[in-house]
Amino acid sequence: MKKIAVPNSKGQVSGHFGHAPEFTIFSIQDKQIMKTEVLDNPGHKTGFLPKFLNKHGVNAVLAGGMGQRAVDIFEKNGIEVICGATGITEQVVKDFLAGELEASANGCDHDDHHDHQCQH
Repeated sequence: MKKIAVPNSKGQVSGHFGHAPEFTIFSIQDKQIMKTEVLDNPGHKTGFLPKFLNKHGVNAVLAGGMGQRAVDIFEKNGIEVICGATGITEQVVKDFLAGELEASANGCDHDDHHDHQCQH
């Protein structure tokens, strides 16, 4: 079973991955959502979230914006990253599964997530 994590803020894909209030984990089988689980964000610490989500069996992340260092850490943990997603969390996953996700450019193109102004 594949698991997809989406940073969630009030039912929408959060524009800044590490600062999302929660993550929705979608369990996928045969391109269908079988189960959803919501996890509170345990905190934004360098390198922690990829390991945290990996422990929850996540294979892919659909995000609005994410720094390149975070993308690299996810990929080292065997987690596929798709950036630039926007919209209602569940619909974004359905669009991804149908091969119809229209993701824009990654909203974060920097590694430093402190004192910055992302355009999300």
